[in-house]
Amino acid sequence: MIIDLIQYLFLGFSFTAIVSYIILSIISAFETVEYMKKNSFVNYKEILSSSISPSISIIAPAYNETLNIVENVRSLLSNHYVNYDVIIVNDGSKDDSLEKLIKAYDLVKVDYLINYQIPTKQLRDGVFKSTNPAFEKLIVVDKENGGKADALNMGLNISSNKYVACIDVDCLLLQDSLQKMIKPFLETTDAKVIAAGGVIRIANSCVIKDGELLDVNLPKNLIVRGQILEYLRAFLLGRMAWSKLNGLLVISGAFGIFDKKAAIEVGGYDSNTVGEDMEIIVRMRRHMEEQKIKYKVAYIPDPLCWTEAPDNYKIFISQRNRWTRGTIETLKKHRKIGFNRNYNFLGMISYPYWLIYERLAPVIEVTGIFYFLFLLINNYIKWEYAIAFIILAYLFTVMFSIVTIITEELTYHQYKKKGIGFRLISTAFLEPFVNHPFILYAAIKGNFDYYFNKKIKWGEMTRKGISNN
Repeated sequence: MIIDLIQYLFLGFSFTAIVSYIILSIISAFETVEYMKKNSFVNYKEILSSSISPSISIIAPAYNETLNIVENVRSLLSNHYVNYDVIIVNDGSKDDSLEKLIKAYDLVKVDYLINYQIPTKQLRDGVFKSTNPAFEKLIVVDKENGGKADALNMGLNISSNKYVACIDVDCLLLQDSLQKMIKPFLETTDAKVIAAGGVIRIANSCVIKDGELLDVNLPKNLIVRGQILEYLRAFLLGRMAWSKLNGLLVISGAFGIFDKKAAIEVGGYDSNTVGEDMEIIVRMRRHMEEQKIKYKVAYIPDPLCWTEAPDNYKIFISQRNRWTRGTIETLKKHRKIGFNRNYNFLGMISYPYWLIYERLAPVIEVTGIFYFLFLLINNYIKWEYAIAFIILAYLFTVMFSIVTIITEELTYHQYKKKGIGFRLISTAFLEPFVNHPFILYAAIKGNFDYYFNKKIKWGEMTRKGISNN
């Protein structure tokens, strides 16, 4: 009876996970089609050329980015938007990042009034602006090292604009990104939009020159190709649905736009977590729920930002370890929300889903593996059912990835070269063996490190630079 009960629990978890993925993908598909249909008539040039377009500050923390700091800043300054500035926060870099910026952009130190609404580490060399009118939108801040969240908070303090776009400095921002991302803030009148996110794509092996994406290629590295599928599934068939349901709990730290006033009201980014991008969204949503203010976290399916993915298992595991610890920290810190009707959809659907199918899923999966070994040792396995279950799980994973590839082909079709579609489909068959075991290992290690190894903070994330692929 105990064995049967445990098996039914595992079966129930698997069944509900599959059903939830199918439901979310259907909602995402309909919402993406509706978005593309509606926006096919939008004249983005009106937003681009209007002098009353909302003001935006692009905040980019930088730490030891000497390889590509000059080109990356040039990319941010090349945005086709009229009313914005770029704030580079040099977070105590130990290399010559600051010196390169000073030389490339004719920077000089200036007196700058900073409104410290959020406590941060102190300035080191101060604030710099360019003597060249071509770079008048650029502000460079040099401060003591305090981590990414602290650097973003410094950017919030310095910004004088209504909205802030927080981005990793080593990401490539497409030139029309800001006018597309600001659109939800302009068109939503029945609720306050507090944040918006967009699709993040992987830039490994792509051709990038002078901060511009020239050619999209599919990497030969299987680890990276597996991550491309993973990103497509998450962004095209996951987050679009959660946005439609107004249950989105995370906007990628690589690129997102926030209402600055709302972000400051909740105290900015939390410097004591490694998952600051998820934590601030949950905290902002919790604040809005408690204030009884109707709000929305928007999401658009346009591929607006390209970033570099880990191309070896060491860095890949370190990244996923950090993501796991960030999820644990956020859900634990805001556990009051969970299963609490006072927080409506956020408390009754979003939080429980993230808790069960994101936070606990790796633990349940590993428990299932050990349980299977226990049954194997004691000769309790009914092989016809076991084999059927394993094949079903594998084929569903592959088919879900293939559906994602088809969705990408029918919508934004970024991979246009002949043969890439077939190579992505072949990757879908290999990914469960190439990437998933390491994701599982990283998640379990993240759980262990969170509870027993408190010294680990950010983790290793060495990049080669997207312009050097």
